[in-house]
Amino acid sequence: MKLFKPIYIFPLVLLGLLTGILGGWTRLGYSEWNISGAASNHGTLMVGGFLGTLISLERAMVMKNKFWLLFPLISGLSIPVLLWLGWPTVGVALLFIASLGLMAIMYLQTIKHPVLYQFIMSVGAASWLLGNFMLLNTGLVAAAVPWWMGFLLLTIVGERLELSKFLPTPKWAKKGLALILGFFILGIWLPFHGSGSFLMGLSVLLVSVWLLYFDMAKIASKKSGQFKYIGIGLRVGYLWLFLNGVILVFSIHHPLYYDLFLHTFFLGFTFSMIWAHAPIILPMVLNIKEKPYHPILWFGWSIFQLSLVGRIASSILKAPDLRSVFGFINGWSIMTMFALMAGVVILKRLYAVNHLLKQQIESS
Repeated sequence: MKLFKPIYIFPLVLLGLLTGILGGWTRLGYSEWNISGAASNHGTLMVGGFLGTLISLERAMVMKNKFWLLFPLISGLSIPVLLWLGWPTVGVALLFIASLGLMAIMYLQTIKHPVLYQFIMSVGAASWLLGNFMLLNTGLVAAAVPWWMGFLLLTIVGERLELSKFLPTPKWAKKGLALILGFFILGIWLPFHGSGSFLMGLSVLLVSVWLLYFDMAKIASKKSGQFKYIGIGLRVGYLWLFLNGVILVFSIHHPLYYDLFLHTFFLGFTFSMIWAHAPIILPMVLNIKEKPYHPILWFGWSIFQLSLVGRIASSILKAPDLRSVFGFINGWSIMTMFALMAGVVILKRLYAVNHLLKQQIESS
C-alpha cells in the first residue's frame, strides 16, 4: 500500500496534462513535438488522464483506507496505455474502472455526510462514469463530451458549495441551484443538436450568475494577497462559464461552434478553477506545508487568460492562423503556471531550510 502514496501518482497527472497539451498543439498544426496518439486522444488525455486522475486523487485522499488511491493510479495508467501501448479501448476501459472507483468513493462519502454538495459531486462522478461508458461503447469523443462537462461542472460547483458552507446562503438559493443543475443533466440526456445544447447552455448561464452572486469568491476578491488571487481567479472563471452558456445557446450555427463551446468550458472555466484552487488543493495532495502562491503567479495567470481570449476571438472571427498562434501560447502558459508554482514551493522550502540552519548556528 505504500506504493499508492499521492506523491507517486501526481507525476501521472502531469503526464496527462503534458501529453494532452502536445496533442492539442498537433491538432492546431504544430507537429514538432508530436507524440503518436496524443492528437487523436487529446480530449481523453485532458479530461480523463489529467483532470479525472487529479479529482480522483483529491477525493481518495479523504478516505481513511489508502486502498482507494488505487483508482487515481488506474486513471493515470490509462495515459501510457493510450499512447505508448496503442491500446485505446483498454485505455478507456481503465478510465471506466477509475470512474467506478470515484463513484464508490463519493457514495461512501455521501452516506457519511448526506448534504447537498456531496450529492452534487456524486452526480458529477456518475457523469464521468457515463461519459467514459459512452466513449467505450461508441468510440466517439463527441458522445462523451456532454457527460464530461457534467462531471467537471458538478464537481466544481459541489466543491464551491463545500468551501462556502459557512456562508449564510438562503435555502431557496441552494434549492434553486440544485434545480438548475438538474436541468443541465436533463439537457445532456436530450439530443445535443436538438434541445439538449440549448437547455445545457441556459443552465450554465444560470449557474454562472448564481456563482457570481452567492459564491464566497465575491468576498475573497476584495481582500489582498492569496485571497484576492483566488477570488478574482474564481470570478473570471465564472465569466468564462457565462460565455460558454452564451455560445451553447446562441452560436450553434457558427462553423467553429464545437471548438468554441469546448474551450470556453474546458480551458476558460476549468483551468481558471485549477489556478484558483491550486494554493488550497496542491499542498493537501502533495502533503507539503508550502503553499504554491506568490504574486508572480499573476504573470502566468494573465498570459493564460489573454491568450485564451485571443484564441476564442480568433475562432469567432474565423481566423485559423491566429487561432493556432494563440492556442500555442495558451499551452505554454499552462505549463508556465505549473512551473511557477513548483518554483515557488521549492524556493519557500529552501528559505525554510536556510532559516532553520541559521537558527541552529546561532543557538550553538
